[in-house]
Amino acid sequence: MSDGIGKKTVRDIDVSGKRVLVRAELNVPLEGGAITDDTRIRESLPTIKYLVEQGARVIVCSHVGRPKGVDPELSLWAVAGRMSNLLGADVLFAEDCVGPVAEAAVAAMGHHVLLLENLRFHAEEEKNQPLFAEQLASLAEVFVNDAFGAAHRAHASTEGVTHHLPSVAGFLMEKEVRYLSALVAHPPKPFAAVVGGAKVSTKIPAIDHLLPRIDMLLLGGGMANTFLKATGIDVQMSLVEDGQVEAAKAILERAKGAGVAVHLPVDVIAASKFAEDAEALTRPIAEIPPGYMVLDIGPATVKAYASALKRAKAVVWNGPMGVFEMEKFSHGSFDLARAVANLDATTVVGGGETAAVVALAGLQSRFTHVSTGGGASLEMLEGRELPGVAAPLDA
Repeated sequence: MSDGIGKKTVRDIDVSGKRVLVRAELNVPLEGGAITDDTRIRESLPTIKYLVEQGARVIVCSHVGRPKGVDPELSLWAVAGRMSNLLGADVLFAEDCVGPVAEAAVAAMGHHVLLLENLRFHAEEEKNQPLFAEQLASLAEVFVNDAFGAAHRAHASTEGVTHHLPSVAGFLMEKEVRYLSALVAHPPKPFAAVVGGAKVSTKIPAIDHLLPRIDMLLLGGGMANTFLKATGIDVQMSLVEDGQVEAAKAILERAKGAGVAVHLPVDVIAASKFAEDAEALTRPIAEIPPGYMVLDIGPATVKAYASALKRAKAVVWNGPMGVFEMEKFSHGSFDLARAVANLDATTVVGGGETAAVVALAGLQSRFTHVSTGGGASLEMLEGRELPGVAAPLDA
């Protein structure tokens, strides 16, 4: 049986001599066809290696980017090469994911691992078109979903194929679901949520679901501006979702009633324009100059957040503290990452941009778990049932 996720995993099914379709999360960043971060490929390897060791014929499928039809710059060809290097064995590549080309590649694969071309080169993938799902499923005898990063989408390769094949979870899917569900259901106390990112509207459902479970809520990023405005702070030209100010006020009131300590920035890094070459000023939150916008939390805020988090026995972090892609406005995110990495606590990073911050800081190994799925981890924190998690056979 699987360990705590209520679904069958690759351990629970005989794959010897069988063709196994693995939906992996290989959506790696590409620049000019070159892979700039292979973390997601590395995370997919334990499941692939296990299946090979069990005598399976492994067919891997994934998407990269958001192509509109066939786009050579978003081909998985480079992924096949990197996967070959990491596995220490040849990985064959099929120039399509369904139809005669894919079928011929499967017929000729022998006991090599085969990687199919980008699923999203076919619009039917995201539409969960039944015939496309059936064609994809026809390549194999067993389906393994190891793509937690795509688990919140009911696509042909995450949900549609499960209507045609016995379906189980891979090791990465199992690990992701176990960490995130256990953290929300039975967190060590005190439990802190650090929430950042640009938009408050995308985070309110998660904050709502977490409020009865957490002891501390620390806010940063562009979304904090909406909460600051809700408290009467003039954030000048900063990003604010005016339609969410009342929702932010309501959350602050509910947090107060629930005894949740809410921490908002006390100082910020502000600039007159959204640009790398903008003059950066550190100012107390009540003294943002007219015409300036908040692009990062300030050093006093980092210090205050780091101090508050020392009490925590569990921390979940979703969303950067500022515009970390610009060096001048990256210090809040990186300094907080170092502070969280040094805690004696269970520390979980909710994928996406936050995982990118942790990776750029070289701190992945210092966190209990760094999720591969930004949107998926956020929806799990909202308490939603993810289609890709619900689809595998019950344990």
